[in-house]
Amino acid sequence: MLAGAAGLGLLAAARIDPVPDFSRSGGPATVESEGRLAFGMASPGLSVEERRAFAVGNSFFRDNWIVAPASAEGRDGLGPLFNANSCSACHPDDGRGVPPLDLEHRGRGAVVLLGTGDAGEGHPIYGRQLQDQGVPGVTREAEVLVEPVSVAGSYPDGTPYQLLRWDLVLRDPAYGDLAGVRTSLRVGQQLVGLGLLEAVADGAILAREDPEDRDGDGVSGRARRVESGGVVRIGRFGWKAAQPTLEQQVMAALHEDMGLTSPAHPQEPVTAAQPAALAAPSGGSPEVDMAKVDRIAHYVRVLAVPAARRADDPEVSLGRSLFTEVGCVACHLPEWRTGNDSPIAAFRGATIRPYTDLLLHDMGEALADDRPEPGAEPREWRTPPLWGIGLVQVVTPDARFLHDGRAATIEEAVLWHGGEAERSRRLFMGLDRRERAALLAFVGSL
Repeated sequence: MLAGAAGLGLLAAARIDPVPDFSRSGGPATVESEGRLAFGMASPGLSVEERRAFAVGNSFFRDNWIVAPASAEGRDGLGPLFNANSCSACHPDDGRGVPPLDLEHRGRGAVVLLGTGDAGEGHPIYGRQLQDQGVPGVTREAEVLVEPVSVAGSYPDGTPYQLLRWDLVLRDPAYGDLAGVRTSLRVGQQLVGLGLLEAVADGAILAREDPEDRDGDGVSGRARRVESGGVVRIGRFGWKAAQPTLEQQVMAALHEDMGLTSPAHPQEPVTAAQPAALAAPSGGSPEVDMAKVDRIAHYVRVLAVPAARRADDPEVSLGRSLFTEVGCVACHLPEWRTGNDSPIAAFRGATIRPYTDLLLHDMGEALADDRPEPGAEPREWRTPPLWGIGLVQVVTPDARFLHDGRAATIEEAVLWHGGEAERSRRLFMGLDRRERAALLAFVGSL
């Protein structure tokens, strides 16, 4: 535990000592924006051609895809089974999705991944992901809801807290029994800074691996290796780092979330047990060609990072020091230097502050899902970047935190940490109230 006197000493130092400019989280991709549209701005310094491609990608990202056949050439082919009818439905204003607390939240960015056995195979009837909507004439696979369960606790100083976890309810499965299926509920993440994370060299990520915890610090992160086109790549996108490139991430989302085919996924996600879906008209082969995929990927690649706020505020400076002191930086690595391979010239050789190591970590049983997948265990999650986290609920007021949206606040998210983060959680809990508030103020300033 850090005593109050120690905190006061840090606060005094923060007032006197000069500090680096921590506000430019995204380096060359940083913008001064903190309103409702804070996540939707293009990075500065783009060429005229790059800005034009951003605008085209934005239209594909935001416009609704429609049922085939349709007169809107190149925009049809939705479904026949799907979770959302646009990218922006899952990432409203390029922010986070919300968990399905009621039917009004359907199609707003929560999906349920499915599995059977221990090797991560999809369900033989329902596939890899449950689709809770269908085009006319095609019955949705099931209705998805979560029921909150309260979890009470208290800090060592007696301060009580109340957490929530979800019981997942899959109601009225339309194509057969779902008993015994293994599930993982996930909400869409905010999209800022993805092109900068893509620009971090594979070798730099691998250099931070420590799967055997050789340094004995209790943290044993490892990179996720993903086969892509016959080549093993380092995964870095998604809650479990399942995708190595933004193009692959886009095509996976088009396929599973909207039922749209692409060069990487030429078959719709339906099975022989769903004859009406199999008979539904197609929007083309593929429904989304590589030119459109490239534009959508470019759009998310160059989304800017909002500047960190209050960087020189004494409370935030104290919180930054405490964030390091309790060990959060072991996984939420503050700083990276990007490599030289980004298609965006401005992103090469840049210093960025995303607060992630891009590695998988064991986060404990309380955060484990029920679904193993190749290369990632149920207890493992990729360290999410923290840049922009303080604006998540400005951009999407009913958004929540963690992979399944169970945490209503950043503090609740911290209290759910376990596994490799257990020591840091306990140190955080052992801070006095003022120190805890300062650490949370720092995270909220990012």
